[in-house]
Amino acid sequence: MSQALCRVDDIEDPGAKGFSLPGPERPSEIFVVRTGSDVNAYVNSCPHIGTPLEFRPDQFLTRDRREILCSTHGARFEIATGACIAGPCRGQSLRRVPVEVAEGWIWLDHPAA
Repeated sequence: MSQALCRVDDIEDPGAKGFSLPGPERPSEIFVVRTGSDVNAYVNSCPHIGTPLEFRPDQFLTRDRREILCSTHGARFEIATGACIAGPCRGQSLRRVPVEVAEGWIWLDHPAA
C-alpha cells in the first residue's frame, strides 16, 4: 500500500526532509533526499550506533549539500546509494526505503520497518 509523503517541490534542491511514520510498535523515522529529479529515502538511523542522523529537523546534508551527514560522529554517506564513504561506519550503508515519484508527489511504497 502506498502513502504520499509530500510533493517533490516541498524539498529543496538539493535538500532533505524527515518523516515519522506510524508503526505497530513505534513510529519509523525516515528521511528523503532530493537532488534534481532524483529522490532517495533511507531509515533515519546511523549504522554506527543507531542514532538519528540529524540534530536539527531536516538537517541531513553536509554544508555543500553533496553528501548525507551523521551529526553524531561525522560519518558521511553518498546520497544516491546510502554507502558510508567517511567516518566510523565506512563500508556500511544506510537502509534504503522504497519510494517513487508520480505526478509530482513522493510516494512511500512500503512502510519502513
